[in-house]
Amino acid sequence: MLDHVGFPVADYARSRAFYEKVLAPLGYSLVMEVKQSENDTPAAGFGTNGKPDFWIGGEGGLNRCVHIAIAAKDRASVDAFYRAAIAAGATDNGAPGLRPHYHPTYYGAFVFDPDGHNIEAVCHSPA
Repeated sequence: MLDHVGFPVADYARSRAFYEKVLAPLGYSLVMEVKQSENDTPAAGFGTNGKPDFWIGGEGGLNRCVHIAIAAKDRASVDAFYRAAIAAGATDNGAPGLRPHYHPTYYGAFVFDPDGHNIEAVCHSPA
């Protein structure tokens, strides 16, 4: 179980708007924005129930792709995430479906966000 994850983005405003749209079907919203103490650049924390566990921040170049998997409550939420992501400008990296090579009920969808990060929504429950 992850407590939180964070990664830099090239264009903070663009990425903040992207994630507000893409995470909504999963029940996530913007919980807080802060200035990072190291360099005074903005950071946005998304989450549920007032706890941010998904962070984006900074302005600057990226030198590698980050993979993030976000738990979804059901398969319909995975599907909704994928549709929202594609509509918001993501690039397909694996349409919603079973991934039995992980385990028999692993249902996920993968997209590349505007910065090339591999973002996934996954549901582990049976249909």
